[in-house]
Amino acid sequence: MSKKTAVVAGGAGFIGSHLCEALVEDGYKVICLDNLGTGKLENLKGIIKNKNFKFIKHDVRKPIKVSGQVHYVFHLASYASPPYYQTKSIETLMTNSLGTLNILELSRVKKAKYLITSTSETYGDPKEHPQKETYWGNVNPVGIRSCYDEAKRFAEALTMEYVRKHDLDARIIRIFNTYGPRLQKDDGRVISNFINQCLCQTPLTIYGNGMQTRSFCYISDQIAGLKAAILTEGTKGEVINIGNPDEFTMLEAAKMIKEMTHSESQIVYRPLPDDDPARRKPDITKAKTLLGWEPKVKLREGLTKTIAWFSR
Repeated sequence: MSKKTAVVAGGAGFIGSHLCEALVEDGYKVICLDNLGTGKLENLKGIIKNKNFKFIKHDVRKPIKVSGQVHYVFHLASYASPPYYQTKSIETLMTNSLGTLNILELSRVKKAKYLITSTSETYGDPKEHPQKETYWGNVNPVGIRSCYDEAKRFAEALTMEYVRKHDLDARIIRIFNTYGPRLQKDDGRVISNFINQCLCQTPLTIYGNGMQTRSFCYISDQIAGLKAAILTEGTKGEVINIGNPDEFTMLEAAKMIKEMTHSESQIVYRPLPDDDPARRKPDITKAKTLLGWEPKVKLREGLTKTIAWFSR
């Protein structure tokens, strides 16, 4: 039996590269599309020469042509951290609109199962806690984060219209904070910021009073969730949270990383950015019941591996 083929858009990024690796290890042929805006070929060094892996430098804002049969399409293409998507705001909007259209068209033409990684940011600064998939969100449509939040909300809406109008076998995965090896140290995410500051013995920056919360999902758990979502029957048209429901304040996370790195860094406080969510925690009941998925890696265990990677 010939190997099944998966296309991964944004496959040279942090999550995308881990997904490409996992799919190759599972015996799939993988075609990775990435314009290397934030993705890196270095992230793919473990599989770049594998006969079942192919890298194509391509911007998804342009039409996509892939030869041969395609069974699965994963859409992970987008700037995903505030410093990047606020700097590249229009590119972010267009990647999640025109880029999503092009990736959906590829899936429709190839009759492939489709998965888009959306984001917990679609919930905005939530008035519901924890956040269920049925929650419509509290998003500022014209704020400094809207270039990402609203772009992802549009991408979700477009995906659902392809389900309704074209009968596309598609699902939407709302990712919550994910961390692990290959996080870019300058991407502005909480975990990478704290680890980098502690290792460099520079001040640990906390915005606001540090009482805002996040939930951190280790990369191996995230990849297992993405694979389960596309391979499990009965997930067409579903929206599913994939994240770790263990909730930590920013101050708790900072102190844990400071302790684990034996850092002398002092904690400093800075003004809270506009529209920064006060709380963030996924309700993963649906992932548990529909996919049989839940995270296995606790924060301290995941941080041990992540800190080791950053230290190298």
